Amino acid sequence: MRLVKTTRLILISVFFAPCGWAGDAPTEQRYCDWQAKDFAVEASLCGLAGDPLRGRTLAADSHAGNCLACHRMPIPEEPFHGTIGPPLHAIGSRYTAAQIRLRIVDEQQVNPMTIMPGFYRDPKLANRVANDFWGKTFLTAQQVEDLVAYLATLK
Repeated sequence: MRLVKTTRLILISVFFAPCGWAGDAPTEQRYCDWQAKDFAVEASLCGLAGDPLRGRTLAADSHAGNCLACHRMPIPEEPFHGTIGPPLHAIGSRYTAAQIRLRIVDEQQVNPMTIMPGFYRDPKLANRVANDFWGKTFLTAQQVEDLVAYLATLK
């Protein structure tokens, strides 16, 4: 009986830890609450600074950010760009970094009818999620900040 309770406790801590990690999670895997105000998230996630070069790489990576699956972007070396979402050329001229951040973390806050996933929504709000993403965000806080840093440079 004790073994069953211990096993349940371990499983619960693995599946319901902030980003699905038990024990000491790396800083970038820890879920940080964020607040939207006036269609923006002013504070960087977890106080992290983004890197535009990592953000550009992430935007083109079909196994990570995969922005190109839905958006046209100024990444000419990639042959295929999506047309489902709006083009992201000059997005840094149209939106502030805080406005871009909200669109990445949870576009439904801006457009409730969007098909764009919330890449950093609170994992407790998720349902019908693939097992690999249960209790996790799709992107880490660091990845979101890297994307924000890159997209904000697109003027």
